[in-house]
Amino acid sequence: MADDEPLIREIFIDERPEDIFPYLVEADKYLTWMGVSAELDPRPGGIFQVDPNGRDVILGQFLEVDPPRRVVFTWGWKDPAHPVPAGSTRVEIELKPQGSGTLLRLTHTGLTGPVRERHAGGWTHYLGRLKLVMSSKNPGPDPYATPDHRHG
Repeated sequence: MADDEPLIREIFIDERPEDIFPYLVEADKYLTWMGVSAELDPRPGGIFQVDPNGRDVILGQFLEVDPPRRVVFTWGWKDPAHPVPAGSTRVEIELKPQGSGTLLRLTHTGLTGPVRERHAGGWTHYLGRLKLVMSSKNPGPDPYATPDHRHG
């Protein structure tokens, strides 16, 4: 796989897109699967800011919001020393009805090198937590939010 290819993750969730979409754009619901604080203004140009662990802050803005089918936002880390600057990459999440549930497809573009691999693991981890939440299960404490774990 080329280093600049989009990072793609897909999961099947046994819920309708209408039930999943709020968990992608509403701060209180977003925090059930990722982060300790969030400021989300789901409209083009609105802020996308998530603190996943009490130390590192993800900062971007919403580009497209098309309930309940699609949301697109920029992504990067607020810390100027981070190799993925605020708003420098793009995340697109599509929700496609499939049978009794939904295929969620996440495409993250603009990542290269080691940060791409760290984000690949991070997205697998967090989408798994979202699936648990949508299945009415408690995902438990997030091991990525521990003091000794830094995001990629």
